[in-house]
Amino acid sequence: MHPYRSHTCAELNKSNVGETVRLSGWVHRVRDHGGVLFIDLRDTFGITQVLCDSDSPVFAEVEKLRSEWCIRIDGTVKARDESLVNPKLPTGEIEVYIRDMEVLGAADELPLIVFGDQEYPEETRLRYRYLDLRREVMQRNMKLRSDVVAAMRRRMWDADFREYQTPIITASSPEGARDFLVPSRLHPGKFYALPQAPQQFKQLIMVSGFDKYFQIAPCFRDEDPRADRSPTDFYQLDMEMSFVEQQDVFDTIQPVLTGIFEDFGGGRKVDQDWPQISYKDAALWYGTDKPDLRNPIKMQVVSEHFKGSGFAIFAKLLEQDGTEIRAIPAPGGGSRKFCDRMNKFAQEQGLPGMGYIFWRDQGEGMEAAGPLAKNIGPERTEAIRQQLGLEVGDAAFFLGGKPKAFEAVAGRARTVIGDELGLTDKDRFAFAWIVDFPIYERDEETGKIDFEHNPFSMPQGGMAALEGDPLEVKGYQYDLACNGYELVSGAIRNHKPEIMFKAFEIAGYGADEVKKRFGGLVNAFQYGAPPHGGCAAGIDRIVMLLAEQENIREVIMFPMNQRAEDLMMQAPSEPMSDQLMELGLRVIPQD
Repeated sequence: MHPYRSHTCAELNKSNVGETVRLSGWVHRVRDHGGVLFIDLRDTFGITQVLCDSDSPVFAEVEKLRSEWCIRIDGTVKARDESLVNPKLPTGEIEVYIRDMEVLGAADELPLIVFGDQEYPEETRLRYRYLDLRREVMQRNMKLRSDVVAAMRRRMWDADFREYQTPIITASSPEGARDFLVPSRLHPGKFYALPQAPQQFKQLIMVSGFDKYFQIAPCFRDEDPRADRSPTDFYQLDMEMSFVEQQDVFDTIQPVLTGIFEDFGGGRKVDQDWPQISYKDAALWYGTDKPDLRNPIKMQVVSEHFKGSGFAIFAKLLEQDGTEIRAIPAPGGGSRKFCDRMNKFAQEQGLPGMGYIFWRDQGEGMEAAGPLAKNIGPERTEAIRQQLGLEVGDAAFFLGGKPKAFEAVAGRARTVIGDELGLTDKDRFAFAWIVDFPIYERDEETGKIDFEHNPFSMPQGGMAALEGDPLEVKGYQYDLACNGYELVSGAIRNHKPEIMFKAFEIAGYGADEVKKRFGGLVNAFQYGAPPHGGCAAGIDRIVMLLAEQENIREVIMFPMNQRAEDLMMQAPSEPMSDQLMELGLRVIPQD
């Protein structure tokens, strides 16, 4: 017999009754039934109930067992009494009578309990991650992640892609976040960087004549943490293709992701129609470039109804350039209590408040209520109701000013309204391509033109587009949103040196600086670069959605905490003095 097990803790059933078996695993829990000890023995595959009474030669040893001790047992498979069968377990028809036992690894007093659903502070969970990972939900999340990655690989190979690995140690290349720098011992005073993404390398693979590339790629960014973002590193399904247009990329990645969500989404509906929404419209309708389309609410501009109206705040606001009033329809939200609650929400978000109108039935017909309705009169309120398509029992909320100042709050308010009124379909994955991103923006304080989005995107219209107003230039850049999260980002690349130099020149970067920062890529484009494009899908975020988790750390094996610390391995740590000397570095104390 194998020294540790003849079966896993999920294999035994009635057909094994009478057999002598060997199992190894962890003591999940112990129950003492008056001289008979019942133990749930757990391994990564499942749980088997084992038992021991005073007739067993190892009863005294079994009595010493505590939760999470790692043990091996030899025993005889017995059928459970029919009334004691546990239909929730694959092994629920049997139990194993212990005849011999070996402690493989004793456990000290536990800082967190593996059995059950007790809540522990995240700091405790991360410090003892190896115990936290033994919990059923974490085992399930990590297996899901592994299965998703394997399925991604299979689907990419089936689509005629090959996987190529790109360097982990490379040159610094600003791509929107801070680099992690790595000092060079052989070249004192110089630094490598961990790649924020394989962006330049995958483009170089296309220049090298490989038509299709993909990689399950680690990416490193020194970012401020959020619930849906790791502060140090993450993984993405990275892909690139030659001789393609934007739609070709969409048509390639959609069946891959659709299949992943159908296979692992737990039966939730997966939308087959993925609309393409311009960045401008997404901001207007949803207040974000990663809209949750499960929520049917669409915001609208209603400025014309407030111009010259009796509501002086909005009327005066609209006299300023670049301002507008937007409405958030709220079907079913027509009560003063709900409206007051949403007004308070806006104040908690840092705004003075949020105007509202709600429509109620007064017996003799519909009436518009609320402070705004009184100020602007029945004719304007009726025009607003008709524009928004609202009825009795509905409401609308209003925000005004320069859109960039209130769009984000409006987007969050839309989400809260959809959730509280039960409008958002939670049992569904809804996707949307966000397209037509502006390449440039103007700094309102300095007036300087700079890149708003990916500087490597091909401008729509090519060189001719760069001869006009920079703020009107759109790029062949796109994101894929799903249920309020950005899952994919990509672009058709700017592969022509003359267009690239012009694009950077508009943002104030001379040709010499471009060559210095991106020399490898620029040089390669001098030698017959093909048109190419691609995208990258965030694996951590995809698994987070599939696992129905709200925090990305729940689907990462060994994540950092909110302060970018590894409490288990005690990183970051202070270097040894000889390490610093070898690298020619010294640490300057911070005041």
